[in-house]
Amino acid sequence: MNMYYIAIVAPEEINQQVLKWKNYFKENFGCSVALKSPAHITLIPPFWMKEDLENDLMNSIKEFSATKNKFEINLIGFGSFKPKVIFIDIVKSAMLNGLYQSLTDFIYTQNKFPIKKDDRPFHPHVTLATRDLYKKAFREAWEVFSKKKYEASWIVNGISLLRHNKKNWDVIFTSQLED
Repeated sequence: MNMYYIAIVAPEEINQQVLKWKNYFKENFGCSVALKSPAHITLIPPFWMKEDLENDLMNSIKEFSATKNKFEINLIGFGSFKPKVIFIDIVKSAMLNGLYQSLTDFIYTQNKFPIKKDDRPFHPHVTLATRDLYKKAFREAWEVFSKKKYEASWIVNGISLLRHNKKNWDVIFTSQLED
């Protein structure tokens, strides 16, 4: 069994900026969990699955993606889930919310994959620091990041499947959205 998740992975230039901030958290607060993934927006959170279903899941993501159009993601400023998570915030988007809803409906109704419906509301973001950011460090870090300005955007052209390699998350497949 391997652990997987489905996400929109940011392009390399945004990933490099995010990596600088993730390293800031590591150097200043000892946080390294967020460094295990590329910059991304989670669509389906981590789940365990037998490796022999991997190709079927890739094919399902490919089939789904062929029916969806590319669209723009806009990042703006920073947000938090107190007391452990600091992230780059995303401008609300009907296209992103629609993609999330239709992907989750598509995957869950197939009944092929051991993916459970997430009861939490969809709050798209790009994580900078997570589980290993402790309360005192959170307050110090949020003092800095709550005042920072940041804006960026990119065109979403695919949906990625990531697999945990016992240390980090690897992108093992990326579908293509329609033009």
